[in-house]
Amino acid sequence: MSSTIKVVCSGTGYFSQFHYDAWTRLDKTNIVGVHNRTLQSAEKFAETYQIPRSSNDLEALLVATQPDILDIITPPPTHLQAVKIAAKLGIDVICQKPFGETLADAEQMVAIAKQAGIKLIVHENFRFMPWYRQVKSVLESGQLGEILNAEFKLRTGDGQGPDAYLSRQPYFQQMPKFLVHETAIHFIDTFRYLFGEPISLYADLRRCNAHIKGEDSGIILFDFDNNLRVIFDGNRLLDHATSNPRRTMGELNVAGTKAELSLDGEANIWLRQQGQTKAEKIDYKWQDQNFGGDCVYNTIEHIAKHLMFGEPLENTGQEYLTNIRLEEAVYASAEQGKKVELGKHG
Repeated sequence: MSSTIKVVCSGTGYFSQFHYDAWTRLDKTNIVGVHNRTLQSAEKFAETYQIPRSSNDLEALLVATQPDILDIITPPPTHLQAVKIAAKLGIDVICQKPFGETLADAEQMVAIAKQAGIKLIVHENFRFMPWYRQVKSVLESGQLGEILNAEFKLRTGDGQGPDAYLSRQPYFQQMPKFLVHETAIHFIDTFRYLFGEPISLYADLRRCNAHIKGEDSGIILFDFDNNLRVIFDGNRLLDHATSNPRRTMGELNVAGTKAELSLDGEANIWLRQQGQTKAEKIDYKWQDQNFGGDCVYNTIEHIAKHLMFGEPLENTGQEYLTNIRLEEAVYASAEQGKKVELGKHG
């Protein structure tokens, strides 16, 4: 790797803005090309972010720019072909989630990358939200005692009526699998980051908005081998008490034998000692900008530090396969109406 990371970004949809912003803010990174199937859109982003090349031909752009890494910021149906192109050219890849359309797709991409000797990294950014990094620190400190229960209530408030998601990510309406495949997968990964590997799960999913194809509400119960139970309770039609429902996307509660931790919609973290009525606010540093406390920047910075300095990487494609297998287990549980046993390692 050279002293400067050269990046080609593929995709110019709603969420891509956070990627382009992050790469341009990082030291020693340089976006050398932007790709999109619509050339006009690629040219517009190139002008906005002062990127020297734009194209609607991904392979030609990669050959012309010779980047160190390709950042794929496009919907799942495009992922496999983009990884194949990058692998053929020996270029490392970052891929947005959902990581492919199916587990088979994801496994094929991991195998292709391994055979080509390239890095394949999934852009899973929720674990890099600053509040979860702080929660992790509190959990590791032992302040809560034995952790027995945790619950996240997802309440984004953006899923009502015929216009749900159209202004931002309209393809959400057509996804046959939505809440878990697109959204809860973030929390599957975050729960693994915070609590370790679940050993069983039970899921009950439903659709509340008839104008979309997939499920938009559901409850998932995860069991862990240390007597911990974690609940994901998601409904995208409902909101929560916050000035921005998409900041934390809901509220977290973690209860232990010594204390209880709570995350609210303003990204405040509270600690209440057992037997007490008043909770104390935990101070920590974070930026209320862009998406999710600037988590896209945090994720890309993490990746850049790995590429440039060899720092450990949390979000490899190989590691991410466990999340997708858990996602499949969630859908299987909901379809079968019974608990799914996962074993010791998911």
